[in-house]
Amino acid sequence: MEDQQPAAGDLTAAPTPAAPEDEATAAVPEDEATAAVPEDEATAAMPDDADSEATEDAEEQATDTLPPAPARKRRLAGKAWAIVAMVAAVLFVGSAGFAGAMVQPYLADRAVTETKLDVARTAANAITTLWTYTPENMDSLADRASAYLSGDFAAQYRKFVDAIVAPNKQAKITNSTQVTGAAVESLDDSNAVVIVYTNTTSTSPLSKNVPSLKYLSYRLFLKRSDNRWLVTRMTTITSLDLTPKV
Repeated sequence: MEDQQPAAGDLTAAPTPAAPEDEATAAVPEDEATAAVPEDEATAAMPDDADSEATEDAEEQATDTLPPAPARKRRLAGKAWAIVAMVAAVLFVGSAGFAGAMVQPYLADRAVTETKLDVARTAANAITTLWTYTPENMDSLADRASAYLSGDFAAQYRKFVDAIVAPNKQAKITNSTQVTGAAVESLDDSNAVVIVYTNTTSTSPLSKNVPSLKYLSYRLFLKRSDNRWLVTRMTTITSLDLTPKV
C-alpha cells in the first residue's frame, strides 16, 4: 500500500530526493536574511564613523559654548584695563598720601617763616617810627608810635616824648633812624623777641648841622594781640657814637 512505512533495511537503499532550487531559496526568506543583522548592530559594527560623529558633536558643543574670538579678545582687554585702572588708583592714593606727608611739614615751615617775617617787619617799623622825627612833627610822635606799642611800655614812651618835645623843638633837632637789619631771636606762639640794628643820624643848628652818627641795636619784646604784633618792652643792646670829631 502507498501509505505504508518502508522497512528498516530499505532506509539506506532509498536515495534522498534533492530539494528543488526554488524550495532551497524559499527556505531562507529574503526579509529574514536581511533582518538577521539588526540596524543598530550594523551601525555599531562601524566604530570609526560613530567616533567621528561623536567628535563632531563635541566640537559643535564647544563651539556653541565659547564666545566668538573678537568677543573674547574684547573681554580680556576689558579685564586688563580694569586691572590697570585698579593699580593706577592704588598708586595714586599712595602717592597722594606720600605727597600729603611731605607737604604738611613744608606748609608748617612756611607758616613759621611768614610769621617771623611779619614780626621782624613790625619791629623794624616800630623802631623807625619811635626814633624818627622833626621839629615840625614832634608833637604827634607819641600818637604815631602808639600804633606799635602796648601796655605799660606805650605809657612810658608817651611820658618820655612829652618830656623831650619842648627842648627838641627849641633846638630844632631832627632825628632819622634807618634799620640795617632785624632778626627774630625767639618765637613762641603769641610771643616773640626781635633784635634790630640801626644807624641814627641827628642834626641841629646848635651844632652847625654837623650830623651826629650813632650805631644802636635794640632787643624788642612783642606780643600778638588781635592778629597784630605790638611791642611790650624794649632794651638797648649796643650804643656806639660814630660822630666825627672836629
